[in-house]
Amino acid sequence: MTILKKIEHFREEEERLKWEGTFADYLDLLKEKPWVAQTAHSRVYNMIKDAGVEEVNGKKEYTFFKDQLYGVEESLEKLVEEYFHSAAKRLDVRKRILLLMGPVSGGKSTLVTMLKRGLEQYSRTENGAVFAIKGCPMHEDPLHLIPNHLRKDFYEEYGIKIEGNLSPLNMMRVEEEYGGRIEDVIVERIFFSEDKRTGIGTFSPSDPKSQDIADLTGSIDFSTIAEYGSESDPRAYRFDGELNKANRGMMEFQEMLKCDEKFLWHLLSLTQEGNFKAGRFALISADELIVAHTNESEYKSFIANKKNEALHSRIIVMKVPYNLKVSEEERIYKKMIEESDLAHVHIAPHALKVAAIFTILTRLKEPKKQGIDLLKKMRLYNGESVEGFNSQDLAELKVEDPDEGMSGIDPRYVINRISSAIIRKQLTSINALDVLRSIKEGLSEHASITKEDRERYMDFIAVARKEYDTIAKKEVQKAFVYSYDESAKTLMDNYLDNVEAYCNKNKLRDPLTGEEMTPDEKLMRSIEEQIGISENAKKAFREEILIRISAYARKGKKFDYNSHERLREAIQKKLFADLKDIVKITTSTKTPDESQLKKVNEVIARLIDEHGYNSTSANELLRYVGSLLNR
Repeated sequence: MTILKKIEHFREEEERLKWEGTFADYLDLLKEKPWVAQTAHSRVYNMIKDAGVEEVNGKKEYTFFKDQLYGVEESLEKLVEEYFHSAAKRLDVRKRILLLMGPVSGGKSTLVTMLKRGLEQYSRTENGAVFAIKGCPMHEDPLHLIPNHLRKDFYEEYGIKIEGNLSPLNMMRVEEEYGGRIEDVIVERIFFSEDKRTGIGTFSPSDPKSQDIADLTGSIDFSTIAEYGSESDPRAYRFDGELNKANRGMMEFQEMLKCDEKFLWHLLSLTQEGNFKAGRFALISADELIVAHTNESEYKSFIANKKNEALHSRIIVMKVPYNLKVSEEERIYKKMIEESDLAHVHIAPHALKVAAIFTILTRLKEPKKQGIDLLKKMRLYNGESVEGFNSQDLAELKVEDPDEGMSGIDPRYVINRISSAIIRKQLTSINALDVLRSIKEGLSEHASITKEDRERYMDFIAVARKEYDTIAKKEVQKAFVYSYDESAKTLMDNYLDNVEAYCNKNKLRDPLTGEEMTPDEKLMRSIEEQIGISENAKKAFREEILIRISAYARKGKKFDYNSHERLREAIQKKLFADLKDIVKITTSTKTPDESQLKKVNEVIARLIDEHGYNSTSANELLRYVGSLLNR
């Protein structure tokens, strides 16, 4: 389908979705679809819920935020369940401003933008349909037409609660245009649009001396006063402030805590009572979600000011910290690169992972738990297994410091440094060492980093470099072993046969001669020593392997090379140890012979075909690993 056809299809869909009828028709519609009368908070919650919810390791993950926000699942669950869900049930939290607090580039703006774009799309669906009094600049809820004294009867008949009163403008229109017959008032379906200022508003503070409160609440249209004769005539008022236009949906209050006090006081009434004061009119009802965002230092200054106490209790603060998982940080970088002009540049495998390791280390707080360091903590946070620690330890680490993730290096800095390295050196391929080098160079130019932090960050670059050394060796190891998986499987099967015989005090039978043999202790120890299993601990380790095999068998699963992470690591290291001399000679010889050259070309081909390298990054990796092995 061409772009013009898609535009035509969109236009046809817009026409199909349109609906217009009298208030009486709208009441008939409500009997069929009572959810149409939901509140703004309820609409946001249902939008997120309807997109899909998964339960992963006892935690809820929302499809709505997938592929946009990474590593902040716990914050999102708290936001959705403690704020949106409770607000949707008409609990008191809906009378609060939602304040997202977190560090720069932590995802606050992305989250708000997702809610805005989501509401625009959701209002075009069956479940998210919104109806309003036609011609109303505030797209007012048609149910406000029901007089207060009949609302109890309406609830008994329809099961729908009505909140809010008819605006001054619509009150006048009902009398003058419809002769008081509310059943004849025209109602239409509306579609949220930030561009068209329908149901979504954005308020950004500017110079307090020049900014007018009219930006928030609307203003008098002086050109019409002569026609209508009074400033208190609603027809002489422009209901075009952000609070007016965001009615029925949401308003983003950018940099709220930098705003002048006179703007903030209007929010007190709106959040608590669901109305605000505009012009010379009675209070105007509004049903909207107010979302603001700020950083931690601004919030602390705000709450320290006693004059702001009344507003403190009207705010629900939700922390949006940095992601603390290496794998998710890597995804953030990939997304940012795909959205940039760097998408054509080849980024070698693990380059972004190594950058992520450095970044996450800067965000973590030193653990208080005995026997654990930052690197182990980082691995636990990333869902990796660490010997001697379990999920209970992870839970304890997460509550040690409530401010963890509120400081450290932000993702934009890393992407800027990658961009700098590519542009400055005109590279078409970049590897992990290029990235770390560029990050290191940038630290001295980073104005907001203290000398103490800079020294600490330099140490983290060294840690990330060591991690890369290990990764690089493993990568070359895999590529060097012909039919790597087959070799690993054969070695593991041999090890398991010996372990089983050892634990059951049995003999093994030689497959060629048929002779009985005792378990090969030398083979078992050569593998176990690769991961630091001591002589005293070998029996417990072997029994644990046997128990794991039995558990798999009971569940009808096959125990394979990937079933036990530590055993897999031991097998890999053993294979590499056996090949180390071959790797060393092949990668470091300046004038390789024909057989060595053939081996190098095979390895490069495998790195390109199976591991995601190009010829440049594959050659660089081989040279680097050769230098590591020759040290």
